[in-house]
Amino acid sequence: MVRETYLSAKQKIEKEIQKLQKQAQALQAKQRGPVITSIIRSMRDYEITPEEIAEAYSRKIVKAPASKTNQVAAKSKRPVPAKYRHPQTGATWTGRGKAPRWVTAAEAEGQTRNEFLIKTDQAS
Repeated sequence: MVRETYLSAKQKIEKEIQKLQKQAQALQAKQRGPVITSIIRSMRDYEITPEEIAEAYSRKIVKAPASKTNQVAAKSKRPVPAKYRHPQTGATWTGRGKAPRWVTAAEAEGQTRNEFLIKTDQAS
């Protein structure tokens, strides 16, 4: 009895799936017509031949331009010049992020970060 209920429920679901698939195909067919018309109109306006479309379609797909957030992230990954240098070890720090141990140790001893600033020539 349970098996019959399962089989009938399964058949009912499969019938519903087929019905929905037919509806989806009909919707797609209905939507395709205006799109094709628009494409043909554009091809005529710009004098584009079907051969040019076929050639462009067969070419390697060009990667879409990066989104604005990705562009900002890429720009921010450029190397930043060092702003501070340890006089004995030559270790450098950009001044960004968490301060390195040599800076925090020097500050604990009473020195300031300005003492480690890298002097740049502005005369160029």
